[in-house]
Amino acid sequence: MTGVTADDSISILVDTNNIMEGRAQLQERIEEQAALFSALSDPTRLRLLKYLQRQRRPDALCVNALAGLLGVSQSAVSQHLRGLKGVGLVKGERRGNHVHYFVNEDALEKCRRLTSTVLSVEESQEEQLCKEHCAERRKQDVSSL
Repeated sequence: MTGVTADDSISILVDTNNIMEGRAQLQERIEEQAALFSALSDPTRLRLLKYLQRQRRPDALCVNALAGLLGVSQSAVSQHLRGLKGVGLVKGERRGNHVHYFVNEDALEKCRRLTSTVLSVEESQEEQLCKEHCAERRKQDVSSL
Protein backbone atom coordinates (compact mmCIF):
# COMPACT_ATOMS: atom_id res chain seq x y z
CA MET A 1 0.00 0.00 0.00
CA THR A 2 1.51 3.27 -1.08
CA GLY A 3 -0.84 5.55 0.80
CA VAL A 4 -1.82 7.43 -2.39
CA THR A 5 -5.57 7.68 -2.81
CA ALA A 6 -7.54 8.17 -6.02
CA ASP A 7 -8.16 11.77 -4.97
CA ASP A 8 -4.41 12.29 -4.60
CA SER A 9 -3.82 10.88 -8.07
CA ILE A 10 -6.46 13.17 -9.59
CA SER A 11 -4.97 16.16 -7.77
CA ILE A 12 -1.49 15.33 -9.09
CA LEU A 13 -2.88 14.91 -12.62
CA VAL A 14 -4.70 18.27 -12.43
CA ASP A 15 -1.54 20.00 -11.13
CA THR A 16 0.50 18.44 -13.97
CA ASN A 17 -2.05 19.59 -16.56
CA ASN A 18 -2.01 23.12 -15.12
CA ILE A 19 1.79 23.21 -15.32
CA MET A 20 1.74 21.98 -18.93
CA GLU A 21 -0.91 24.56 -19.89
CA GLY A 22 1.14 27.28 -18.19
CA ARG A 23 4.25 26.26 -20.13
CA ALA A 24 2.31 26.20 -23.41
CA GLN A 25 0.94 29.70 -22.74
CA LEU A 26 4.42 30.94 -21.84
CA GLN A 27 5.87 29.44 -25.03
CA GLU A 28 3.09 31.03 -27.09
CA ARG A 29 3.72 34.43 -25.49
CA ILE A 30 7.47 34.13 -26.07
CA GLU A 31 6.94 33.27 -29.74
CA GLU A 32 4.60 36.24 -30.09
CA GLN A 33 7.18 38.52 -28.48
CA ALA A 34 9.94 37.17 -30.74
CA ALA A 35 7.81 37.83 -33.83
CA LEU A 36 7.17 41.38 -32.64
CA PHE A 37 10.86 42.09 -32.01
CA SER A 38 11.73 40.56 -35.36
CA ALA A 39 9.23 42.83 -37.12
CA LEU A 40 10.66 45.86 -35.33
CA SER A 41 14.32 44.92 -35.82
CA ASP A 42 14.77 46.83 -39.06
CA PRO A 43 15.44 50.60 -38.90
CA THR A 44 13.41 51.25 -42.06
CA ARG A 45 10.43 49.40 -40.58
CA LEU A 46 10.70 51.48 -37.43
CA ARG A 47 10.78 54.70 -39.45
CA LEU A 48 7.80 53.48 -41.49
CA LEU A 49 5.88 52.76 -38.30
CA LYS A 50 6.73 56.23 -36.95
CA TYR A 51 5.37 57.89 -40.12
CA LEU A 52 2.19 55.85 -39.86
CA GLN A 53 1.80 56.66 -36.16
CA ARG A 54 1.73 60.37 -37.02
CA GLN A 55 -1.28 59.78 -39.27
CA ARG A 56 -4.86 59.22 -38.26
CA ARG A 57 -7.06 56.78 -40.13
CA PRO A 58 -8.61 59.25 -42.60
CA ASP A 59 -5.10 60.48 -43.42
CA ALA A 60 -3.47 57.09 -43.92
CA LEU A 61 -0.51 56.84 -46.32
CA CYS A 62 -0.17 54.82 -49.52
CA VAL A 63 2.94 52.90 -50.61
CA ASN A 64 3.93 55.71 -53.02
CA ALA A 65 3.89 58.32 -50.25
CA LEU A 66 5.76 56.06 -47.85
CA ALA A 67 8.41 55.27 -50.48
CA GLY A 68 8.99 58.98 -51.00
CA LEU A 69 9.19 59.71 -47.27
CA LEU A 70 11.54 56.81 -46.58
CA GLY A 71 13.68 57.20 -49.70
CA VAL A 72 13.27 53.54 -50.68
CA SER A 73 11.53 51.73 -53.52
CA GLN A 74 7.83 50.89 -53.49
CA SER A 75 8.65 47.19 -53.43
CA ALA A 76 10.83 47.71 -50.33
CA VAL A 77 7.96 49.54 -48.63
CA SER A 78 5.60 46.69 -49.54
CA GLN A 79 8.01 44.15 -48.03
CA HIS A 80 8.32 46.16 -44.82
CA LEU A 81 4.56 46.62 -44.61
CA ARG A 82 4.11 42.86 -44.97
CA GLY A 83 6.29 42.35 -41.88
CA LEU A 84 4.38 44.92 -39.86
CA LYS A 85 1.02 43.59 -41.01
CA GLY A 86 2.17 40.08 -40.06
CA VAL A 87 2.30 41.06 -36.39
CA GLY A 88 -0.88 43.10 -36.72
CA LEU A 89 0.67 46.54 -36.22
CA VAL A 90 -0.46 47.90 -39.58
CA LYS A 91 -3.75 47.72 -41.45
CA GLY A 92 -4.58 48.68 -45.00
CA GLU A 93 -7.68 50.20 -46.51
CA ARG A 94 -8.39 50.23 -50.26
CA ARG A 95 -9.15 53.68 -51.65
CA GLY A 96 -9.68 53.56 -55.38
CA ASN A 97 -6.59 52.02 -56.98
CA HIS A 98 -4.39 52.39 -53.90
CA VAL A 99 -4.23 50.85 -50.46
CA HIS A 100 -3.64 53.34 -47.66
CA TYR A 101 -1.99 52.13 -44.47
CA PHE A 102 -2.42 53.12 -40.85
CA VAL A 103 -1.38 51.85 -37.42
CA ASN A 104 -3.70 49.38 -35.72
CA GLU A 105 -4.02 51.11 -32.33
CA ASP A 106 -5.36 47.99 -30.56
CA ALA A 107 -2.41 45.91 -31.76
CA LEU A 108 -0.01 48.71 -30.83
CA GLU A 109 -1.31 48.65 -27.25
CA LYS A 110 -1.00 44.86 -27.15
CA CYS A 111 2.59 45.19 -28.38
CA ARG A 112 3.34 47.69 -25.63
CA ARG A 113 2.11 45.18 -23.07
CA LEU A 114 4.13 42.34 -24.64
CA THR A 115 7.26 44.47 -24.65
CA SER A 116 6.67 45.48 -21.06
CA THR A 117 6.41 41.85 -19.93
CA VAL A 118 9.69 41.02 -21.68
CA LEU A 119 11.52 43.86 -19.98
CA SER A 120 10.11 43.35 -16.48
CA VAL A 121 11.28 40.63 -14.16
CA GLU A 122 9.50 39.79 -10.98
CA GLU A 123 12.13 39.20 -8.35
CA SER A 124 10.17 36.44 -6.64
CA GLN A 125 10.03 34.41 -9.86
CA GLU A 126 13.72 34.99 -10.50
CA GLU A 127 14.56 33.92 -6.95
CA GLN A 128 12.44 30.76 -7.28
CA LEU A 129 14.01 29.83 -10.62
CA CYS A 130 17.45 30.19 -9.13
CA LYS A 131 16.54 27.95 -6.22
CA GLU A 132 15.14 25.33 -8.58
CA HIS A 133 17.85 25.33 -11.24
CA CYS A 134 21.08 26.55 -9.70
CA ALA A 135 23.12 23.84 -8.02
CA GLU A 136 25.28 26.42 -6.22
CA ARG A 137 22.19 28.11 -4.79
CA ARG A 138 20.79 24.80 -3.55
CA LYS A 139 24.11 24.11 -1.78
CA GLN A 140 23.92 27.53 -0.07
CA ASP A 141 20.35 26.92 1.05
CA VAL A 142 21.25 23.51 2.50
CA SER A 143 24.38 24.77 4.27
CA SER A 144 22.43 27.62 5.90
CA LEU A 145 20.20 25.11 7.67
